[in-house]
Amino acid sequence: MHITQDHWLSVARHCPSPNQNERPAGVSASLLVVHGISLPPGEFGGPFIDALFTNTLNPDLHPYFAEIAGLTVSAHLLVRRTGELVQYVPFDRRAWHAGNSCYEGRENCNDFSIGIELEGTDEIPYTQQQYEALASVLDVLEQAYPATRGHLAGHSDIAPGRKTDPGLSFDWGHLQTLRG
Repeated sequence: MHITQDHWLSVARHCPSPNQNERPAGVSASLLVVHGISLPPGEFGGPFIDALFTNTLNPDLHPYFAEIAGLTVSAHLLVRRTGELVQYVPFDRRAWHAGNSCYEGRENCNDFSIGIELEGTDEIPYTQQQYEALASVLDVLEQAYPATRGHLAGHSDIAPGRKTDPGLSFDWGHLQTLRG
């Protein structure tokens, strides 16, 4: 696994999102953010995360989709329950994943972060395959973007009171053990 010259993960399935733009001038990735997502809520698999991040989510397929169909959001990477990796935005560009956020006094975390979604919920344990894939991805990202080393946060850490993911079901200690 490696990051290509055009900032895509070599082993990921590519599903480009229109919900991205240039980072501010002179700003590069210096934070890795872990999220949790499931669509519909509490359900796994299916095409709905891809559809959300590519603005093709059909609001008629589920009542929850009608609430979120107008959102223009994305993440750089998704780790499915099986460990499959899907990339939506090149790592050198700004994905729209963090919203109103702050890390170590810096606001607008989208400007300087890489967003990694894990398919899951705050309450259901994440899978071993996800932890293993995430550990490998984090190592590769830290090697390619050295300013991210030591700067790993959950969405709940950068948007407290507004976001709860990846939730209490995410085992930070287990991730750290896998990373050595």
